[in-house]
Formats: sequence, structure tokens, C-alpha cells
Amino acid sequence: MKFKNLFTIIALSAIFSINSAFADNMTEAKLQYNKGIDYYKIGQYDRSMDAFRRAIELDPEYIDAYYNLGSILEYLGQDEAALTVFKQIVVRKPTDYDSVYKAAELSKKLGQTDKAKSFLAIIPSGSYVNPKAQKLANELNTDLQTIKYEQNATEQPTQPQNNGVYENIPSPTGITTDKSGNLFVAGFSDNVIFKITPAGNRIVFLKDKRLNGPIGIINDAEGNLYIANYNADNVLKVSSTGQVTVLIEDILKPYGVYISNGTLFVSSQGSNAIIRYKL
Repeated sequence: MKFKNLFTIIALSAIFSINSAFADNMTEAKLQYNKGIDYYKIGQYDRSMDAFRRAIELDPEYIDAYYNLGSILEYLGQDEAALTVFKQIVVRKPTDYDSVYKAAELSKKLGQTDKAKSFLAIIPSGSYVNPKAQKLANELNTDLQTIKYEQNATEQPTQPQNNGVYENIPSPTGITTDKSGNLFVAGFSDNVIFKITPAGNRIVFLKDKRLNGPIGIINDAEGNLYIANYNADNVLKVSSTGQVTVLIEDILKPYGVYISNGTLFVSSQGSNAIIRYKL
């Protein structure tokens, strides 16, 4: 009983430390964001952008920081860099139609007409940005209704038929497939798991604060996904219904994962060992 209490105290301390670190990051991200606003007001754009970038490093989901960074880059005439930033918003929050519109507008300025149309196709007819999106479509010698129809009619699968490349996946590491033919890819730097369907459509399958340096991933026969969470020293399980749990804790730098006969094997770079876990 004494040992049990001791382990409980250690576990609670670890959880408290993780939550405290997360809260500290959020607080520091907000402070950096406010600095960015202050620097922008006095025209110190480089310092402002540095502060917004720091806020994003601390909180990769800080949409307002992305938006302000992209807006400054556009103001300074750095349209290509600005487009890259607005694309990051679209990936994380495709319902942020202001950012979707900005991505379409910048694509048009850069001569990327087809890309501009693909962004415009995301904007629903009832959106508050619809009037200016319609105007931008008119500048492309078309309209939103036609763009949406053409996108649906001509959209081709991006999956390579024989040889080919899936592009624009940030820091891809582990890959696995499920029994339905979906491809899952771990994005290490952005702490995200992408899912690419058999038709070639790419979506964000998992973006969770518990993801921290995903590397090795694997599916089991029931559709559960297991993730070697390198920077967090644990293994996550994502159930077939999308529930995320920490399956195994205290694995130093987990890297590769493999399943055989109901047993999960995990390589630990930090301890030069292979861990066995009965599923």
C-alpha cells in the first residue's frame, strides 16, 4: 500500500508538471502575441513578426498569431511567404473563411489561378466573406457557383497510380495503413497525424495537445492506431472511434512500433531496448 501511494504521488506530480508546462507555454505565447501587436503599432515590423513566430512556436494552434504574421508579410510585399502562413491556418482551421479568402487572393496575385479557385471553392455561399469571394471569382472570369461545380466535376484523386509523390506533408516520419486502404502519416514538426484516403484526399486525422513528436505509427486489425510519441516519452492509442489515451508511459524516446500476434513492440532509443506490450 505504501508503494501504491508513492506511485500515485509520482504520477500526480508528473501530470501536474505536464499541465503546468502547458499552461506556462500558453501564457508565454499570449505575452509574445501582445508584444507582436505592440511592435506592429509602432511600425517595428521585424520585431512584430519575430514575436508572432515565437507565439506560434509556443502554441502551434495560435490562429490569430498566424493571421497577423501573414498580414504583415503581405503588407511588406512578401506574398509567397504570406501565402505559406495563411495555408497553415487553412490546414488547422478550414472554417476560418477570412484566411481561406486571403489564401485565394494571394494565390491570384502570384498567378496561381487554379490554386486560387481551389481555395474559393471551400467558402460556403452563406459565409460573410462570400461577397468579396464572389468579386475575386469575377476577377478570375468566373463565379463561385461555377468554381464549385468545376472543382467537384474535375477533381482527380491525388493518389499515385503507380509511382508518384504525396506533397506538402511537414516533417513526415511514420506511415501505416488500415484495412480500408487509408494511409496514415505522422507529421513530426507540426505534431499531427494525416490521413490520406484511397481517393487521395488528405485530411487532418489527429491534432491533439498530447501529440509531441510523433514518429512510429501502426494500425491493428480493429482499426486502433498506436503512436510512438518521441518527445513525450510515451505511446498513444487512438481508438477506432477517435478516443485518445496514453497506452504506455515512461518509454525513453520511443521510435519504431510493430504489432505481431496481439503484442505491441516499441523500440526505445533512450534506453537501447525493445518494449513488449500485450494488447
